[in-house]
Amino acid sequence: MDSQPPASPDSQQQTTSRKRHGIGRIGWAVIGAVFFGSLLAIGILPRLSQRSELQAAVKEASTVPSVNVITPRRAAATTNLELPGSVVALNQTTIYARSTGYLRRWYADIGDRVQAGQLLAEIDSPDIDQQVLQAKAESAQAQANVLQTRASLAKGVSDLKQAQANLLIARQSWQRWSVLVKQGAVPQQDADTRYATYQANLANVEAAKNTVNSDSANVKAAQANAYAIQANFQRNIVLQSYKKVTAPFSGVITARNVNTGVLISAGSGNSNTNSNTNTSNTNTSNTSLYTIAAYDKLDVNVNVPQSLSPSLQTGQTAEITVKEVPQRVFRGKVVRTSNAIDPNTRTLLTQLEVQNSDAILRPGMYATVKFAINRTNTPFVVPDSALVANAGGTQVATVTKDQTVHYQKVAVGRDYGTEIEITSGLTGNESLIATPTVDETEGLRVQPVAQRK
Repeated sequence: MDSQPPASPDSQQQTTSRKRHGIGRIGWAVIGAVFFGSLLAIGILPRLSQRSELQAAVKEASTVPSVNVITPRRAAATTNLELPGSVVALNQTTIYARSTGYLRRWYADIGDRVQAGQLLAEIDSPDIDQQVLQAKAESAQAQANVLQTRASLAKGVSDLKQAQANLLIARQSWQRWSVLVKQGAVPQQDADTRYATYQANLANVEAAKNTVNSDSANVKAAQANAYAIQANFQRNIVLQSYKKVTAPFSGVITARNVNTGVLISAGSGNSNTNSNTNTSNTNTSNTSLYTIAAYDKLDVNVNVPQSLSPSLQTGQTAEITVKEVPQRVFRGKVVRTSNAIDPNTRTLLTQLEVQNSDAILRPGMYATVKFAINRTNTPFVVPDSALVANAGGTQVATVTKDQTVHYQKVAVGRDYGTEIEITSGLTGNESLIATPTVDETEGLRVQPVAQRK
């Protein structure tokens, strides 16, 4: 076998150099792989961790529902309160007849303005006229009887004085004759005669006194009877004056219920009243002649909610408007309240007085009353969508500090339409679910999200 020639030194050196270069390239490749692997580990691992945390958060968020929450706000210290009102007459009355008879004539009709004392109608009452004449005659007779008894009393007084004078003379005569008898100048029989005369005059005096006393009693009785008859006469005179029906105060006639010739019964109503009592075709018997209302001042009745009733004060003013007169704003003043809350409506009946000298307002009108209410303890205001009404009453859904749902019972006040006042049940620091649903049950864990205003 042929043997290879030994390698030359140069070729061995080249071989060693190639081996060294091959080992260097492999090392650098390994070092580079390690370096780039470290960089990838540094960049990828945190991202993988964040991704894992994000996935866990998303998973948790998918199980905890998010809710929009709001914070209750305070209502304004001064608020305008508009309430419906009813215009009523400050002074209104129905005029009845006090005298029985036939309506002779009427002088005022519906819509007429009348003054106090103005003649409205006349009633023909022959019965009362005759009663007046009879009472007048009885009064004259009673006065004559008084004069007669007084004359009898005067005669009795005169007789008494005469009897007393005779008694004085008889007593003196008897006393003188008694002295003469003792002296023996005259017989005893004559003294006895004088004594008998004295006793007779004494009896006459007693009889005259009794007569005077009787006549005095007769005078008092006659005088009392005359007073009674005179009072009856004056009563009939007054009843006769009721034949003329006059207006008790200045105002407007709002109803006329009778016509000429209708029989009027004083002091009693009649059931056969035609429903169309304000027409000229009325032919009924009704003692209600007129209805009159004063228009210079009117009352406006308004029902104020219980929650705002403490803010109203007597003397407080308000603006009153009516739809039929949009260009006018009337000023009313609170003059009285019922001082009691109506248990059916939970409102306070309040009356305002308004001047109506030009008679633009009319009783029975619907009016709008606007109060400026100053409140010291202002309530909270929440959207109406935040309220829940159920068997537990009116409630709001709150989110507690541990992010669970809790239903809080509240008391509502004024309703603004989209917002409602809360008078009690809130402190102002609560987070309220803006629109609670049936899914937000008590104790449910939620994720609150502040709702943008």
